[in-house]
Amino acid sequence: MTSPESPDHTWLARAVDLATANVAEGGGPFGALIVRDGTVVATGQNRVTRDLDPTAHAEVVAIRSACRVLSDFSLAGCILYTSCEPCPLCLSAALWARVDRVVFAADRDDAARGGFDDRAFYDLFATPRSEWSMTVDNVRPADAAAPFDAWLDHESRTAY
Repeated sequence: MTSPESPDHTWLARAVDLATANVAEGGGPFGALIVRDGTVVATGQNRVTRDLDPTAHAEVVAIRSACRVLSDFSLAGCILYTSCEPCPLCLSAALWARVDRVVFAADRDDAARGGFDDRAFYDLFATPRSEWSMTVDNVRPADAAAPFDAWLDHESRTAY
């Protein structure tokens, strides 16, 4: 456990402040920031209802902003601080962005108490797709792999 004077506590306090301020402005109770070398690169607040975008979670908003600021899709060397334990969407985004570390304040139980029960998604991913309420089908046309063939043939592609 880190001390209350640690940088982690300082950055988490900012994430919690962003989340609390967002509630006062009519948004969801989530805030996040991306930090590199002790400096805030970008912040994010939950914008799902404001922007009518189910992917506009605070962490995703912060990641998108940080990538624009740094002109890079990789956030290697960065830490994601968030007011609450990331949901599967946000955790996946952090993995794709290659952040070095994720640090959160409240946990999934706190989120569930507030009506945001991410456990349902975590549980869903542990069950076979045949049992999901949403059907996920693989319909494979003859040219299904064509985009990947084009990618591999494209000499100036940017690997990620």
